[in-house]
Amino acid sequence: MPATIDILIPTYCRPAALAVTLTSLCSQTYRNFRVIISDQSDQPDPALASLEAGEVAAAMRVLRAHGNSVVTHKHLPRRGIGEQRQFLLEQATAPYVLCLDDDVILEPWVIEKLLQAIETERCGFVGSALIGLSFWQDMRPQQQQIEFWQGPVHPETVQPGTPQWQRYQLHNAANLYHVQQQLGLTPTTARKYRVAWVAGCVLYDTAKLRSIGGFEFWRELPTNHCGEDVLAQLRVMAKYGGCGLIPSGVYHQELPTTIPDRSVDAPQLLGIGIT
Repeated sequence: MPATIDILIPTYCRPAALAVTLTSLCSQTYRNFRVIISDQSDQPDPALASLEAGEVAAAMRVLRAHGNSVVTHKHLPRRGIGEQRQFLLEQATAPYVLCLDDDVILEPWVIEKLLQAIETERCGFVGSALIGLSFWQDMRPQQQQIEFWQGPVHPETVQPGTPQWQRYQLHNAANLYHVQQQLGLTPTTARKYRVAWVAGCVLYDTAKLRSIGGFEFWRELPTNHCGEDVLAQLRVMAKYGGCGLIPSGVYHQELPTTIPDRSVDAPQLLGIGIT
């Protein structure tokens, strides 16, 4: 049976983190997915070669033993993370794509709940925001405002500098974890909420993502850019709507970023006009 979801993972010189991410996919309650990995590791140190690492190979073997196809690409030269994501999107054939970072840990129910939510809402994307559990004792009530969707998810335009843009603060540190604990939310009582954007784990309707151009805007950016995921979501949300899901069930491994130069931010440079 063809996969319902293609999981798209860009990676760069993070074999251990990638192995942890893949291992968390092995225990998902929803099984009809394919994994597509695009590796841009270009360091001479073999310890940083993601696809050749023993721990990555072991996790891929388990996924394949579970019946999940795993496709790998060595994709060079590096032209920026936007191009890397567009390359992955071009490999996808499933009706949904899960854009997943290479340094996350997923609870077993995450993919199942994301799929249920997007099939119910018929919106452009549903995301599970990353939680940094090193901040679990860092309470920030001033950043924990949440706006639940009271009806169907619908298109919404969110732009930098607007009050809606401040929703991003809910995804800082462990804010979302604290809110879901305070509200006593569980996977069976999950709720949808309004977002500015969601980083790290976002399930898209493939056709809707492609209809706004996907990540083709990478051609308008210098190689050293960031915010490509934000820009794609803003464009999808403006046309089709999008939401976050709480509880999240996705945890950040909290490693140093592989994009240290963050001076070129895609939404700030290009705006959110739909191409």
